[in-house]
Formats: sequence, structure tokens, C-alpha cells
Amino acid sequence: MSTSPVSVESVTSSTSSVWNRVTTWASENKAIVYTIAGATVVVTGAGAVYYFSGSKSSTPVSEEKRKSKKERRKEKKKAEENKNAGVAIKVEEAAPVTAKSATIEDEEELPQIDETTVDSFSQEDRNKYAAKLKVSGNKAYGSKDYNKAINLYGQAILCKPDPVFYSNRAACYNALSDWNRVVEDTTAAINMNPEYVKALNRRAHAYEHLEMFSEALLDYTASCIIDGFGNDQSTQSVERLLKKVAEKKAKAMLEGKPKKLPSPTFVTNYLQSYRPKPPPSGLEESAELGEGTGKGQLQRGLIAMDKKTGEGYEDAAKCFEKALELDDLEEYEAFALNMRATFRYLEGDMTQAMADLSKSIEVQPSLAQSYIKRASIQLEMGNRDAAADDFEQASSQNEDDPDIYYHRAQLHFILGELNDAAKDYQKSIDLDRQFIFSHIQLGVTQYKMGSVASSMNTFRRCIKAFDKIPDVYNYYGELLLDQQKYQEAIEKFEVAVDMEKQSKPMGMNVLPLINKALALFQWKQDFQEAENLCQKALIIDPECDIAVATMAQLLLQQGKVTEALKYFERAAEISRTEGEIINALSYAEATRTQLQVSEKYPHLSQRLQQIGAGGLGGPMR
Repeated sequence: MSTSPVSVESVTSSTSSVWNRVTTWASENKAIVYTIAGATVVVTGAGAVYYFSGSKSSTPVSEEKRKSKKERRKEKKKAEENKNAGVAIKVEEAAPVTAKSATIEDEEELPQIDETTVDSFSQEDRNKYAAKLKVSGNKAYGSKDYNKAINLYGQAILCKPDPVFYSNRAACYNALSDWNRVVEDTTAAINMNPEYVKALNRRAHAYEHLEMFSEALLDYTASCIIDGFGNDQSTQSVERLLKKVAEKKAKAMLEGKPKKLPSPTFVTNYLQSYRPKPPPSGLEESAELGEGTGKGQLQRGLIAMDKKTGEGYEDAAKCFEKALELDDLEEYEAFALNMRATFRYLEGDMTQAMADLSKSIEVQPSLAQSYIKRASIQLEMGNRDAAADDFEQASSQNEDDPDIYYHRAQLHFILGELNDAAKDYQKSIDLDRQFIFSHIQLGVTQYKMGSVASSMNTFRRCIKAFDKIPDVYNYYGELLLDQQKYQEAIEKFEVAVDMEKQSKPMGMNVLPLINKALALFQWKQDFQEAENLCQKALIIDPECDIAVATMAQLLLQQGKVTEALKYFERAAEISRTEGEIINALSYAEATRTQLQVSEKYPHLSQRLQQIGAGGLGGPMR
């Protein structure tokens, strides 16, 4: 009997239920991820951006009133942009000097200091002049006379190089949007004081404007570590930069990424989410069809697809392409378009898949499966109404097709419309009680609705009715694992693994292996066995993104940062869509940044270890 897991559009169930659990773990244990990875990951919930202590403008009210509405709006917009980018620029002690504190001589009484005259003053005088020049610089900054402030801070630096003077002058350049000079001065300040958080943040802000996102991410991350990850606003800056870096790299990766099928596990899960049907009459394996004909290629594609292996799926995709190129399909044209669309979709080519499905519908409007597959793509592209319309059109062609209700239930499930999902799963069951995944998904939906007892009863009935099908044990185990019934869950996963080995030795579903790995990790913290199981899964299916991502997280949890990075990068390479690539690259960049921080600021690695020793996570390796 052919079995079929849920379809790809059911991102919250099927294969990604494992990924969801991995990322949920990361989210719920973000302190551990912080201290081990040394950088925040995508799944943080931070507030607005930290960085410079903000203050109201020191500009006198009378001057503000003299400004036009247009000028005030422009300044307000710029201030808001700075706030959103993570800065409220403020020099050290930049408040206007009060009459009481202005006991020093006016700046006109200070000598003109430059490179030719500075050496003529004693060190004591230079220190005294530096302090006075700083106060004058702060006053000029407070009056928004940035060029004058730059000159005064420059003279102060000649008298006494100090990280605060460099950082204050950088604040002036920041106000003038001279980002390269901001980088120069903050770098000088950081070289003098590597833990100068304000300078790190200021330089990161400049790097971001220069679109040097990796450099900005490094500085923001170092700042977070120095602050002990105690400021949610700071961590949001890291999150923002992670996304920018990941999006930039994902775009470059996609431009050079050849179209290829995902892992055999993924492909099998999608193909078998449709009820198994015999080949169209005339395309049976016993039919004698020439290899050089479109019908012959279509037949060969179906035979290759039935192998359920990576090589078989690759051959099937080529055969379906060639079948349509030969163009002698006659009554099989719509079916051939449907099959080519299926593999184009799996390769991530949504546009071409949609075109094929639309043409298939045009050629044969009664082929309900083409509407269903197009609806799945519409949903993945965010076109909810178009997906619902396709399901309606499929129903108008054949209202008794159980696949319609099963896949429409998936749409409701993803959108959180659980009552509607349960109704459609039940309708699918009523039309065909032999399709196991309608039962499984109904049980999962009941569980999500909070009807745990009903869900468990559904699964027990499934095991009784489908006792030779591994998938029911795997999904039942997932729900047991969610309830922390570890021993029972592992027993179910082991049954599923044994059945997979016996029934599909050349193309077994590796998800039970991964689920067992996660169960052992959560229950006994048995990292070694969990890694061994993931490695077995990758030997069977090297392209399985879930196995790769799980390995990365297990390694990260142990502080094996370099090894984890390799797996995160691998996850990005084998990801199918832009969103999946960005997600994987975000984790990769967080991990890579930790390594860069450790190399550039070795003392911060010790800081991380101290945080970890406080109960937030283990030490780095």
C-alpha cells in the first residue's frame, strides 16, 4: 500500500514540524543561543534600538520657532531615521555649558593649537587645554555648529589623544553624514578602548549607511557581548543587520543557484500527499511505447518517479521535460503539463510551474488535480483568495474528489482556521477512509485545537487501522514528544524507523531518525547519540535540510561554533526558496559573527564563558 505524508504547503506539519520544533527551541532558549553562538539569531523578540543615550535638542526655543515648517519636518524625519537605525547622536557631556560651569576662559582666550605649535606647550598645559577645548566643542555641538566643533575636538586630540574626543568628533561627522570619517574616528577610539560601547555603536551605524553590513553586524554584536546581552534594544540592531546581511547574500546566491530538486524525503512527502492513482490508460508500464515519443518519455518519467529515490526523481523531471518537447502527447498533454509543473515547483520555479498548470487547466478543465496544485502554489506565494478560488473550481469539476478537501484543509490549517480544517479533513475521510494522512492530519488539528484526548484517540484508531504504515507512528510520536512523554515517543519513532527500513530501504523517510535525535537531546541531553542519528539521516538523504539544520543546532548548543557554521551554510545551499535561504543564512551569519568577534576581540570570549557559567549556557569550545 502506498503511503503519503502531508503536502508541502502544510509547512506547520509534515517535514517542517521538526524544523519548527528546532527553531522554537532556539526561540524559547534565546539566552543559551546568545551565549553559545555569541550573537543573536533571527528568533529574538527585542524592542527598539539602544545605543546612544538620547536627549532633547539643546537648540533654544526661539531658534526653533524661527525655522520654517519644512525645516522642522526635515529635522524631525532625520531624527526619526537615526532612531530607527539605532542612534540618537549625542556627544559625551554635550549639554550646553551653564553660566556656573563656564568659569574657564572663553575659547578666544585659548591659544590656536595645530601640529606646528602643540609641541611648544608643556604636557600639563596640553592636558588643561584639551579639557577646555572639549567643553567648547561640546558647546558648539549643542548649537549644531558641527564644523566648529570638529575643529575644537581636533585641537583637543592634538593636545591629548583621547577616545572620547575621537568619538565626539565622530558624532559631528555623523550629523554631517560623513560616514567614512565617522569610521576613521570611531576606529581610533576603539583602538584606544576596545570596550568603548558608544564608539562601537557609532561605527556600526556608519558602516550600515555605507552598506558594509557584515562590519556593522560585527560591531553591534561586540557591543551586545560587552553589555552582557542585557539590552533588548541592542539585540534588535543585531537582528536587523542579520536580516540585511542574509538578504544580500541570499540574492547573490539565488542569482547563481541552478534549479535543482530538493531532498528525496522532501519530494516524496509532496508527491505522496496526493492519493495514489494508477497511470492513465495507455501509459502503464506494460504498454509498448517508443523512447523517442512524447508518450514514451511520459511513461518513463512515471516509472522513474515510482522508484522514490533522488536519481529516480531527477530522471523523472528530465523525462517530463522531454515529453513536452517532443509534442506528440495528444490526450495526455494536460497530464504531462501537470507533471512537469510538479517538478518545476519542487525545483522552486514558481512562475513556470504556474504557467504549466494554467495551460493544463486550459487543455483539460476537468483535471481537478491541476487546480489543487495551482492552489498550493498560490498559497505559498501569499495569494490566499486565488488559492480559495482554485479549490472552488476544482470542486465544480469533481465535488467527490477527496484530494480537494484534504488540500483545502491544509490551507485552513496554515491560516489557523482549525475548525474549518477539521471539517475538510473529515470530509476527505468520508470520501476515502483508506488515505491515512487525512486521519493523521485530523488528529494533529484536534491537538492544535486543545482537544488532546480526542487527538490521542484518533491516533490510537489510526494505529489499529494502519498498523503497518510507519508514518502514523512517527506523527503520533511527535505529539507524545510535545507532551514530554519521551519514552513513549522514542518507542514510536523506533517502530517507524524499523518499518521504513523494511518497506523502503532505498528511499526511506529519515524524519523518524531526526525526531528520535531531538527526543534524546530533550530528554537526556544525549548529544552524541542525537548527532549519530542525524548523521545516519544524512547518509541516507544528504540533501535533507531538516537533518542539516538539526545538526547545526545540536552543535551550536554544545558550543561547537565552527562546525555549526558549516551546517548552517550547507542548509542555505540546499534550501529551496528565498525565504528558506534567508532563514538559514541568518543563523549562519550569527554564528560567523561570533567567530569573528572571538578573533578580533579575544577578551570577549572569556566574557561569554562567564555569562554561560551563570546558568545561561555552556562554555564555548
